Amino acid sequence: MLKDAQGLNVTTDSKQAIAAIDAHAKQCLCYSDRAESSILQAVAADPTCILANAHAAAYYLAQENAVSHQQAIPYLLDAKNHIAQATERERLYVLATEAWAKGKIDRAIAYCEELVVRFPYDILAVQRAQYHYFYMGNKIGLMCIAGNALAADPSNHYLMGMLAFGLEQCDRLSEAERIARFAVDMNRYDPWAHHAVAHVMETQGRYEEGIVWMENLADVWEDCNSMLYTHNWWHVALFYLAKGDSAKVLSLYDDRIWGRAQKSSPKDQVGAISLLLRLELQGIDVGKRWQELSAYLSPRIHEHALPFQDLHYVYALTRANHLDLTKEMILSMEAHALTVEPCLQKAWQEVALPVAKGAIAYALHDWKKSVKELKPVLSRLHEVGGSKAQRGLFEQIYADANKQAMLESGRYFYPRHAQAIAS
Repeated sequence: MLKDAQGLNVTTDSKQAIAAIDAHAKQCLCYSDRAESSILQAVAADPTCILANAHAAAYYLAQENAVSHQQAIPYLLDAKNHIAQATERERLYVLATEAWAKGKIDRAIAYCEELVVRFPYDILAVQRAQYHYFYMGNKIGLMCIAGNALAADPSNHYLMGMLAFGLEQCDRLSEAERIARFAVDMNRYDPWAHHAVAHVMETQGRYEEGIVWMENLADVWEDCNSMLYTHNWWHVALFYLAKGDSAKVLSLYDDRIWGRAQKSSPKDQVGAISLLLRLELQGIDVGKRWQELSAYLSPRIHEHALPFQDLHYVYALTRANHLDLTKEMILSMEAHALTVEPCLQKAWQEVALPVAKGAIAYALHDWKKSVKELKPVLSRLHEVGGSKAQRGLFEQIYADANKQAMLESGRYFYPRHAQAIAS
């Protein structure tokens, strides 16, 4: 048995496996594009290593697609096959990963929480707990898990970046920015801390400042995986969109977002869909981009990995006029909502499905139906996961659908100054 970089025991006699596990943990924390290769190196160095196999399974589960889910299963089974020799920490990792694979996210969170309580220096457990809290829409959990860990390890800049994001989601903006900036001062190569500051600046309408902040740090993102690379550039694009520079936004979409996306990646697809829709809400013609993007969405129709993702897919399919696929997907979502784990049922049945139907109606210009579906669930959007900035898109859809519905019925009145200009 050897110790990892955190001083915690790992059931292996392979120094190569330990080095690769340590590299993987660091690469996960900085969202490196080498996280997959490093954990596979750990498994290759010691195929019986429980922690290496559990981390490999978790890596693939985090890709949130059916193919990667199947890739995760053999590693999870190998970890379970050796669980009799596991340390308590390794056992908790296996249980957390198994619960995740089965969609028992409440149990996965409980095991991650126990990991953090018992092994407060295990920062990867904090990141994993935050991941689950994020997609469960639990902003308090998102903040508290990082805050508790930081109390035990107050000089860890990665924890600072995690806490900063949780604070921002809880509307504690000044605290979030202060601690994220401190994290970046400690280590400029912390792209999640960059991201936390961007959220604060967007919320406060500090668009010019946000552009300068993010673009001055953008060289760091070249080593990131496609998810965070494209997502951080997505934030830059939102700043330019708020300034009305649609040409720059389209350029970023083509060169930095969809242009650099891993086209089969759900998270990259969601970011691209979100940006195209935001552009159209501003009246910008996006050309053939919906058709180009939607060509990669057919594998998503029956996956239902996350309700947040499905809401974007079903809109994009509709907007690209693949109405047969839209119908197939919404029927599949309805069936999934009946069989999903109890901890997720309300989010799927009571929030995701109405929002999906409202989004479809909006794409078809059925304004009244869109309003009817969206209005009752606006206050519950957090239940489908995502950040405040990301979920705000569906609030924008509702606002525009409501405006269009009133225009159709003759109940929309322009402000006086607009009437004066028109006359």
